[in-house]
Formats: sequence, C-alpha cells, structure tokens
Amino acid sequence: MSCSGFQGYGSQLDKQAADIHSDKMSGLWQRLAAPYAEGWRVFKNPKLQAQHTIAYSTRDMMKALGLYTNSEERLDSKKVAWNYFIYIQSLISWWSLITGVFASVGDVVSLGRDLAFSITLLFILLRILFIRMHADDLDQVIDVLEEFYRRKPISSAAEEVRATKRFHFLALSVLLTLWTIYILAFCVIKISTPLWMESQILPFHVAWPYELDNPSKHPISYVIIYFFQATTMAFLMIWIGIDENMLGSIFFEMSTALKVLNTELKNLQKFCKGNELLLAKELKRLAQFHQRIIYISDQCNNIFKSTFIMQMIVNFLLVSLSAFEVLVSRNNPKVVVEYLVMISMTLGHLSYWSKFGDMLTQESLEVANAAYEAYDPRFGSKSTNRDIGLIIMRAQQPLNIRGSPFPPFNLENYMAILKQCYSILTLLLNTLE
Repeated sequence: MSCSGFQGYGSQLDKQAADIHSDKMSGLWQRLAAPYAEGWRVFKNPKLQAQHTIAYSTRDMMKALGLYTNSEERLDSKKVAWNYFIYIQSLISWWSLITGVFASVGDVVSLGRDLAFSITLLFILLRILFIRMHADDLDQVIDVLEEFYRRKPISSAAEEVRATKRFHFLALSVLLTLWTIYILAFCVIKISTPLWMESQILPFHVAWPYELDNPSKHPISYVIIYFFQATTMAFLMIWIGIDENMLGSIFFEMSTALKVLNTELKNLQKFCKGNELLLAKELKRLAQFHQRIIYISDQCNNIFKSTFIMQMIVNFLLVSLSAFEVLVSRNNPKVVVEYLVMISMTLGHLSYWSKFGDMLTQESLEVANAAYEAYDPRFGSKSTNRDIGLIIMRAQQPLNIRGSPFPPFNLENYMAILKQCYSILTLLLNTLE
C-alpha cells in the first residue's frame, strides 16, 4: 500500500473515532435532557402518556453522569475509573474546605459559611456512598414501580387513573425543572462570587499549603484551584439534585399507586355490576396490589434509613447555621443574599420530603374509605367481605417516610424542626451579645 493510501486509511480511522465520540456526547446530552423533553411533550398533548416514571428517567440521568454504580455499571472499567476519579476529587475538595474551617476560627461569619459548605459536601459524599451500596436495591424498587405504572386498571376507572398518572408525572417534571434551575442559579452565584465580593478570592474559602490559593503569589495554581472548585461543585450539585428527585419520586410513585388503588376500589361495584365471581377476582387482585405497595414502602424505609437520618441532621444544621449567618451579616447585603439562597434551598429540600411524606400517609389512610365504598351488602360473599375487611385492616397502619429513631417526614414535624432551629438561633444570638 502506498504512503498516500496509509494516510487516507488513517484519516478514515480518525473520522470514525471522531464520529463515535460525537455520537457518545450526543447520546449523553439526550439522556440528560430526556425527562425535560418528555415532560414538555406530555404537557402539550393531553392524550399522550409518559413512557416511564420520573424515577426511571432520573436514574438514567445518573447513569449518564457516571455515578450510579449498580452491578451492571461496575462491569464497565471506564465507568469504574470515572467513579474513583470523582470520589478522589470530592475527597480533596472536602479536605480543602476543612482547611478553610480551621483557618476561619475566630471569625464568626467566615466560620459559619465554611461549616455550612463543609457539611453540605459531606452530605453529598455520603449520598454517593449510599448509592454505591444500594444501587441494586434501588433498581429492584424502580422496576416494581415501573410495573405499577404500566399496570392496567379496571375499565370503569381507566380514564380517572390515566388523568391521575398524567398529573402526577407533570407535577414531578415541574419539580425536577425547578430544582435544576435553582441549582444552576446557585452554582452561577457561587462560581461568580470572587467577581463581586472583594473579601473572597475563590468560590469557597480554603487554606492550601504554601498559600497555593493566593493569586498574587501563585497565579497558576490559583487558576487551577478556581477551575477545580467550579467544576467539582457544579457536577456534584447537579448530581445531588437529580439524585434527590429520583429518591423523592420513588415515594411519590407509591402515592400514585395508592391513588390508583383507591380509584379502582371506588369504581369496583360499577365495574362488576353484581357479578360476584368477577367481584371476588378483582378484590383479590386489588388486595394483593395493596400488599405489594405496603411491602415496597417498608423496603424503601429500610434501604433509606441511614440516608434519612443523615438528611434530617444535615437539614437541621444547615437551616440553623444559614439563618444565624444571615442575622450576623445583616449589614452586608451580598452575604445575606448568598445565605438566603442557601436557606431557601434547604427549606425547599425539607418541604419537598415533608410534602411527599404527607401525601403517602394520606393516600394510605384513604385506602380504608375506598375499600368501604367497594362494599355492597346486596352483592358478595363471605370471601369478598373478608378481602374488603383485610384491606381496611391493613390501611389502619399509615405508610410514611422515616428513618428511625427520627420522626417521619411530614409538614407537622417540619414545623417542629423550624421551631427548634429558631430556639437554637435565639440562643446563639444571645450568646454573641
């Protein structure tokens, strides 16, 4: 083969490699944008039904980011290498924040800020570890929820069930979009902080050895650290936002399944039209469906126990610290704005879980009323009445989101946490005065 032939062959290989890389990048962005695009399509077309649950779609987004480490993903050596790179980079980031905490001792405002960001990053690191340990368990839960989503209801309830699923899907799509916008806004604010705050030279306060973070003494290392902080923070914040939406949507999908169950129970007599055999068959099917929802709820609380405990502690600390910093820095509007964003994100996060907890509890209790509506003394046998009684008995124990020994996530306990934060805040302010 001539030299020109080798060159032509080489250029073809380069072109093929470039095309493969381009396809991979295109596929990556498509996977990340898929939930938003599908939400928009469903919103525009009232007759369109989403192909997957939000839990399924956000799990795929996490896989696209390379930080959903189930058994299948761990078989890919490139993804494993990427995982370790992110772990090491995140640990270095956390260590650098801790150096900033020690350097801020004596300055109340700076110390509070550094503690808040150190706690947040520690929460993200532990959540990454949680996903690594329980990704296979989450796969099983999401697969069951996908099965629930595709389950065909009785014909008399079909239209109402379809409307319920569509509304719940759109609600989760809106939440995912709002969280994404909020997180991106926070990232922009933090990355640009050194541009409009003279007292801060980096997005996060650190104290590297040999003053490597000092732009006047080490300009090259300063630029590297700035880039390192900006990219790491943006990636981890986007990842934790997707992760929170995936975990939250799991419980929201259980509420949807309970809502569907209630709808079917209320329409059961209309569907059966006095046919006792059909009534017995459908009641048995619905009783089994109810039992599966209860089992999945218990399984999720067992899987999420450690992360729920951590979440409750972190939310409590962040709300208290951020509110304290706002009051201490009330004469500095720039600092106040920064912490108001952090407070709103923390309270939004807590409200998000509390509302989902309330929905799950309310829908689980409503099952008893729906089952009672399925009872008609004119029709049925001892067997069907026993199944109705069984459903009512199971519904007496409400389902909830909780990490024992802490109380469940609901709006009542949410207000209790805010009251405790206010008490601690008052104590800290009195101590300073």
